[in-house]
Amino acid sequence: MQIEVTLFTVNKRFPLTISRGTTAQTTNVWVKISQDGIEGWGEASPFGVGNHRQSTDTIRDALQQVIPLLHGFSPRHWQQIEQMLAQKDVPSSVRAALDMAMHDWQGKLVGLPLWQIWGLDRQSIAPTSVTIGINSPAGAAARARDWLQFMDVGLFKVKLGSPAGIDSDRQMLLAVKAEAPGKELFVDANGGWSLEDAIEMCAWLADIGVKYVEQPLPRGQETGLEKLKQHSPLPIFVDESCFNSSDIPHLANYVDGINIKLMKSGGLSEAMRMVHTARAHNLQVMFGCYSDSSLANTAAAHLAPLADYLDLDSHLNLIDDPFIGASVQEGRVLPTDLPGLGVQYSASAA
Repeated sequence: MQIEVTLFTVNKRFPLTISRGTTAQTTNVWVKISQDGIEGWGEASPFGVGNHRQSTDTIRDALQQVIPLLHGFSPRHWQQIEQMLAQKDVPSSVRAALDMAMHDWQGKLVGLPLWQIWGLDRQSIAPTSVTIGINSPAGAAARARDWLQFMDVGLFKVKLGSPAGIDSDRQMLLAVKAEAPGKELFVDANGGWSLEDAIEMCAWLADIGVKYVEQPLPRGQETGLEKLKQHSPLPIFVDESCFNSSDIPHLANYVDGINIKLMKSGGLSEAMRMVHTARAHNLQVMFGCYSDSSLANTAAAHLAPLADYLDLDSHLNLIDDPFIGASVQEGRVLPTDLPGLGVQYSASAA
């Protein structure tokens, strides 16, 4: 099979600030595999969690090393390719792009979208939350207004863990709540709290009607989750603490759910394993994203019927997304009936 790599830069309509910093622009990687006249597409986007840093340069360099090893393979050699990439410790975002592209190729080969191949019910997809980054109370309220004008929003995920402290977090969240009364609120601290602050905030968040809290403690401080779970009236989800299915058994007694992201997991194949592993441990499942375009988020949307919660909104905040894929209907990100991923290149991006 032939492999082509193209870099593309996307810009956010509104820069996103979380506890670790602000992102306004990213350069992602478009991977195309071709064989037998069929082309499969995948995307790798950079991200950083603690010591796990996968930059655009890291992704590109890893692909340059991997591509010569794949020329003797076909997209039909799915299992062999996945095992080889794992043995060579290829970055998860690179594995995600290749796995995504092979799924797309297989779907186009048989002429069916992935959600149909897997026998999933597209109508069971939950609405996606949309994200409000760390901001001033006035800025957060303005961002909520922007989202409400842009689409039919039912759920807001609010980023907390402000370096200014939990009082600042409270003021910001109350401003969003006042601006969007009746909308469900979720909270993601991105590891920005201490254990003491997390215990205090979880009690307060429950009192004002927040549905769950995500990644309250930093990656590497998972031992604190046991004590937090004993005190928290809210369900606790982990994101940065959970990369793949092997992480789940160690966390299962201390959390209520996991956030699966294709770039962390290494692709749709591992994401599916994570879903089944989480369910076997009686955990809930969320699908999330980084600065992904419609290409990667549409791929995740094909698995969305298996999730309790969705946070697939990064492409909705791009001013120059080069792809057209899943549509938004009544707040839900729905894949199309087109074969494979069902993603097309936007004529306006040409």
